[in-house]
Amino acid sequence: MGYLLYNGKLVTGEGIKEAAIFIDGEKISRIIPADKLEDGFPKNHTEYETIDLNGKLVFAGGIDAHVHFREPGLTHKADIGTESLAAVKGGITSFIDMPNTKPATVTASALAEKLALAEGRAFANYGFHIGATNDNFREIETILETGKDGITGKDFGGIKVFMGSSTGNMLVDDDETLRKIFGIKEKEILVHCEDEETVRENFRKAEEEFGDAIPFERHPAIRSRKACILSSIKALETAIELGTRLHLLHISTREEAEMVRAAKLSSVNITAETSANYLWFTDQEYHRLGAMMKCNPAIKTPEDRQALRQALRDGVIDTAGSDHAPHMKEEKDRKYPVCPSGVPSIQQSLQVLLTVADEEDIPLSRIASAFSEKAADIFGIKDRGYLKEGYYADLAIVDMDAVQTVTSEGLAYKCGWSPYENETLKGVVTDVFVNGQRVVKDSVQASMKPFGQRLVFEK
Repeated sequence: MGYLLYNGKLVTGEGIKEAAIFIDGEKISRIIPADKLEDGFPKNHTEYETIDLNGKLVFAGGIDAHVHFREPGLTHKADIGTESLAAVKGGITSFIDMPNTKPATVTASALAEKLALAEGRAFANYGFHIGATNDNFREIETILETGKDGITGKDFGGIKVFMGSSTGNMLVDDDETLRKIFGIKEKEILVHCEDEETVRENFRKAEEEFGDAIPFERHPAIRSRKACILSSIKALETAIELGTRLHLLHISTREEAEMVRAAKLSSVNITAETSANYLWFTDQEYHRLGAMMKCNPAIKTPEDRQALRQALRDGVIDTAGSDHAPHMKEEKDRKYPVCPSGVPSIQQSLQVLLTVADEEDIPLSRIASAFSEKAADIFGIKDRGYLKEGYYADLAIVDMDAVQTVTSEGLAYKCGWSPYENETLKGVVTDVFVNGQRVVKDSVQASMKPFGQRLVFEK
């Protein structure tokens, strides 16, 4: 028996419309606008399990192309099973995991291992990025040209480049290698932009002043806006010169947003991401949250947050990746120099987007685009990310009349905490479908079986 969802409002990049959705097997079989429904609907469709959505919003399930699920090698913090469940509870039905695990995903064999680890364990659909280093360009080139160890370019989302060191320290600081990577045309190049020399000098000065007792309030001065801007300038200029398909990750400053706006006039291949963290928090919260909001790049000023919100509204920012990066509380309790950067956030990502949209009067069509559609386009994900007939029935149902205060008890993260605890967010994810299976019902996990499938990348 399939499902028939009716009396809902479908939210897409084109707008909002009332329609009924028929789910047969794994896919959306029909979408019928409300004004085209026949008399007697839905009682004359007894072959389906009918669900009255009572005016709730229906989004295509989110595609989060920027997560750190910590497997393999760091599974005391998180793993594919726990974090994909958290994703699904937040309305995200597909993820693409980053390569800075142990071992790092910088070879075909490591990528094959991660794909095998996810099979049968992921509650959401899964894919992975491969990482660039100063030494593995030939490995990536071979994968793209001929395939290696059963891996081809269709088996991963993009190529991640750390132009500034972060968790896992996969820094690419050799300019010749960087240009070779930016010269790749077959895949998206995803870039973490922070100028390494600037960050190191800022840290040296802070260490001279404070020793190992550097206050967390200094984080945005150490991982500074200058570091972000210098690195992003280099990435954008190189990408425009070489025709790179560049995806600028987790931008955190007003200047970067404006640089992306200008760069898009010169190249249709430039896209940008920010995360809920930069749309919600500001540096004024460091005194309250400290290590719990330490992430790279650093969260910056209220003016930066406002500029990023405007860039989301304008479409300058294309996608909202959570940059979900869990650490255990005891790791976060360390002093600043040895406290790891990164925060768990994927379960709250959609709610933050919806709350920001409400506060800033951002059309929900923009949220739908950033939440799923643009990621599907950028990475060429087959038959996902849109509410369309013939596409997989990955759906997130949201009650926008409800509000929710985040509590630790409601978190599915293995690490057990989030900086969003005690924040009140608008919109509650009530139901989620993954590949046609109702996995969340009335905001409660409805199935213990992982229904996630491997993503297919067509470009």
